[in-house]
Amino acid sequence: RTCDQLRCTACDFRVSLFNDYIWDRSCDYLFFRNNMPELSKLRVKMIKKKGARAYACQCSWRSIDELTDLQTDQQLRWVCGKH
Repeated sequence: RTCDQLRCTACDFRVSLFNDYIWDRSCDYLFFRNNMPELSKLRVKMIKKKGARAYACQCSWRSIDELTDLQTDQQLRWVCGKH
């Protein structure tokens, strides 16, 4: 189970999530900074992977394909945006 209202306290962007996708390894900070939140622009670096989920804000991104506690990642500044 995951929060679908995540917000980044570093860039103040809503965290987007994409089911059944992972990010290409060539993704970098400038790619997300220039293309978030435009799905049509992001698709060029998305790889289809059933059961995975790709997360991104303007300054951070993660590909998750197994149960993961994102709170243990000290580099992420994602918090619940409240429901």
